[in-house]
Amino acid sequence: MRNLMMMSSIFLQAILLVAFVGWLLNWVLLPTKVYRDSWRPSLSSTNFNSAYFEGQGTNLLLFSFPVMFMAGLGCVYLHFHTNKLEKKEKRRPRVISPLGIVTGVELAFLTMFVALLVWSLANYLHRSFGHSHKLKHGIKPWQVKFRIVALMLGYVGNICWAFLFFPVARGSSLLPLIGLNSESSIKYHIWLGHISNTLFTLHGIGYIVYWAMTNKLSEMLEWSRTWVSNVAGEIALVMALAMWATSFAPIRRRMFEVFYYAHHLYVLFIFFYVLHVGVDFMCTVLPGIFLFLIDRYLRFLQSQRKARLVSARLLPCGSVELNFSKCQGLQYSPTSIMFINVPTISKLQWHPFTVISNSNLEPDELSLVVKCLGSWSQKLSQQISTSADHRLEVSVEGPYGPVSSHFLRHEALVLISGGSGITPFISIIREIIFQSSSNPNSQIPSQILLICAFKNSADLAMLDLLLPAGGTPHPIPDLNLQIEAYITREIEPPAAARIRTKRFNPTRSDLPIASNLGPNPWLWLGAIVVSSFSIFVVLLAVLTRLYIYPIDRNARDGSFHYSFFVLFDVFLACTSVLTVSSAVFILRKKQRGSGGEGGRVKSLEMEMEVVSPSPPRPAGSFVGGEVESVPARQVAEATKVHYGRRPDLEGILLGCQASEVGVMACGPRSLRHEVARICSSGPAQNLHFESISFNW
Repeated sequence: MRNLMMMSSIFLQAILLVAFVGWLLNWVLLPTKVYRDSWRPSLSSTNFNSAYFEGQGTNLLLFSFPVMFMAGLGCVYLHFHTNKLEKKEKRRPRVISPLGIVTGVELAFLTMFVALLVWSLANYLHRSFGHSHKLKHGIKPWQVKFRIVALMLGYVGNICWAFLFFPVARGSSLLPLIGLNSESSIKYHIWLGHISNTLFTLHGIGYIVYWAMTNKLSEMLEWSRTWVSNVAGEIALVMALAMWATSFAPIRRRMFEVFYYAHHLYVLFIFFYVLHVGVDFMCTVLPGIFLFLIDRYLRFLQSQRKARLVSARLLPCGSVELNFSKCQGLQYSPTSIMFINVPTISKLQWHPFTVISNSNLEPDELSLVVKCLGSWSQKLSQQISTSADHRLEVSVEGPYGPVSSHFLRHEALVLISGGSGITPFISIIREIIFQSSSNPNSQIPSQILLICAFKNSADLAMLDLLLPAGGTPHPIPDLNLQIEAYITREIEPPAAARIRTKRFNPTRSDLPIASNLGPNPWLWLGAIVVSSFSIFVVLLAVLTRLYIYPIDRNARDGSFHYSFFVLFDVFLACTSVLTVSSAVFILRKKQRGSGGEGGRVKSLEMEMEVVSPSPPRPAGSFVGGEVESVPARQVAEATKVHYGRRPDLEGILLGCQASEVGVMACGPRSLRHEVARICSSGPAQNLHFESISFNW
């Protein structure tokens, strides 16, 4: 049986690889004369293509079908092989500004992608300059070439758009297939966004300059019946510039709300973008948008349910731990994140936070930590502290995270955090606690070193979250855990502090957090992807054959507006996605209700507020109040606090003697870059580095 599973895994991987290589090969050949003069004419000339797809069947076959096939088959693969997936190691990281921390593999792929853009632009220009001798009256040869360059920059920008939406489809199967999640791949979305906006801006400015040189500025107002719409392209460019300008780090970090609301212009941008490029080019970028639409609609459906918030712990450092009720069947991996929305603060804003609980150690509860830094999080803390009715309405999306606990395979593990960067490591430590207590023979690191740097001693309260609020009944005798906490701005132990626990009375309409698609979510997602795309293609073929094709064939000058075909495709795609996704969601919701998957409803009669005083914290003591349980005593004995200095990261890391040491860093950019530099140095041959960053 094991050999059969291994063979099926290799077989599925081979099929996925062939589909991926074939899809990339199509992009390589697209700008060449071979594709234009041989492939495309032979594929487009078939009566089936013209009668059922009005010529767009070629691009659907070559560019849309392979990706949708990989997305559907990838769901099947993940369903059977999720636990065997391993994230690729990042052994030799490099710090390259402004790219940040990148690996050799990422640099190689980035180089190949840039080479694809250069290759495409060079071929497009070479192919088009050969026809530049066909001049219109009053237009000079160099002006024609200038226009060709502007046009081809837009063509190359479409390549970036074919990849742009894959990193932001949080629940897609494509990212886990290569060991990524949405948070770790956001940087690829940022890179693609900068490149595509640069190309589209040059494309738009180039055309405006060309129209000005040839006294044809009136064409800026043209919405052609038989060709692309200039007005739609200009509107799309304005939307893109607004999103681009507000996405740079200084604005995004200081004025997050401006960035957040401006980025929602993507809806208008996509709409006018596809109206501008036409249906043929839309089919080349359709897969990314189609998968994003599925993911976004499923997230919308999940967000309509109000989550059952059980309690909140307000820490002296200003952070808040939120504890939600969850279905026991909901599984997630350490370092997962969850997006939350509090309508009383903002009905539109969604913010991501790290999940610190463990789905096995805490089967009925899901916890996350909110660091109160911005205006939104400060308002949340204030509402929790001052609420009189002991209720707080919260909607959630997620959790999202890696599909496997890859950190367990290392011989030793070093976790380095700065400030609130400790939160993903809390979930990792809880996972190791569960593995060591539930299965003594499980593979876990033999040594775990947690190095956490805080500015103030009040931040030591974050260490109180290493164990669940209710504690864990399992002793952890085999967990070799060492915690080194550094307080950089204080030189003496703090005074007494206290942790306040706020209890909430959820209404009966509040539901435990559950997976959108219930058990076997990958199979259900694969069914949605395959069914919705199949319905889209069938509807397109049938309606084109019965309605559009007969009219077009009998019309002398064409009966349909050029933009009609785009609107027609967009309507069919949205209808297919919304119908199939809604049907599956309702079906799974009914099955959850009838099968008892809703989770245990906690009592609505709860304490209103509990205050837990913490005693003074001398160096070397546990920081979480009275130590009563065996696990708490073990963690307390493993904790050492240092005041008035920073950790010697280079000495600590290079002093690790294990043959394979996993090094994970989370926190400020400077901290992560320093750890990456050390791990990439010559002596650090046994260090395997990974950066966890939630800072977009």
